[in-house]
Amino acid sequence: MTVPLPTDTTRWRCTLCGNLTRFDVTRSSKVVEYVHLDLAGAPKVEEREVVSETIESVRCRWCNAVDQVELVDRPGAGS
Repeated sequence: MTVPLPTDTTRWRCTLCGNLTRFDVTRSSKVVEYVHLDLAGAPKVEEREVVSETIESVRCRWCNAVDQVELVDRPGAGS
């Protein structure tokens, strides 16, 4: 089950315990990075572009439930 990312008007909520604030998110990303190596060879990422990103699972930090997260409206989002 894929859970969509929250938006400006929605947020995540655990359907089992009601948690609204703490989640472990497993995601897959495809990125393009500009890596600058200093003269000693130490890398530093100076630019990062996310080409695609998929959320694979969301686990509630309070009750440890996996894939029991839903999107709900944020308070005041309709105002």
